[in-house]
Amino acid sequence: MNTTILLPQLREEVLEANLELVRRGLVLYTFGNASGISRAEGLVVIKPSGVPYDEMRPEHLVVTDLDGKIVEGELRPSSDLPTHLVLYKAFPKIGGVAHTHSEYATAWAQAQQAIPCFGTTHADHFHGPIPVTAAMSKPEIACDYEKNTGHAIVRAFEHTDYWTVPAVLVANHGPFSWGPDPGTAADNAVILEAVARTAYFTITINQAAHPIGSGLHDKHYLRKHGSKAYYGQPKEKQ
Repeated sequence: MNTTILLPQLREEVLEANLELVRRGLVLYTFGNASGISRAEGLVVIKPSGVPYDEMRPEHLVVTDLDGKIVEGELRPSSDLPTHLVLYKAFPKIGGVAHTHSEYATAWAQAQQAIPCFGTTHADHFHGPIPVTAAMSKPEIACDYEKNTGHAIVRAFEHTDYWTVPAVLVANHGPFSWGPDPGTAADNAVILEAVARTAYFTITINQAAHPIGSGLHDKHYLRKHGSKAYYGQPKEKQ
């Protein structure tokens, strides 16, 4: 079978998202993965498991349906595929997912602590703290671990908007992020790591540091993402 027949553009986007995680120093060896979805076709493109990034090509990526059945590809998909699939089903507006074990975000996940919004760098990109999931139970780990990881993430967003806070810390594991496309999911992973790092330094300098006030938080987030956003240049009319 010709492995480049299905979704060639999405394959390129997913490959570029994976390589961006490498360029930004968010992954070690073959750790981490990024994926993308074609909602129209109900198909997901994801990094193959254990393949070195410097050897990866678009044709190496694996295409599956939303039940995890391989539609195209000769390689085994990422072991985190079931987590990605749960997120695509639960969060209908997202078009890409990224997972890393980046140092500072993973440290917060291992500490089982949400990342508070201490300042405007965080507020520019996330409209609230970065939530952390509950620790998974032994039965959840023993059976369908990766799928249950996805469900743990979804539960963490019962009272949080996944669209305005497009990232999460999986307790004792690491961060996941998402966005409207694979590239944005990778960008959010990069920003999450920066936010995790600066938050760590903030509480190291001052353990009594307070989160940002809601007025300043809203101002910074909404001026970039709100209905009356004025940050950057206006988009050209089609």
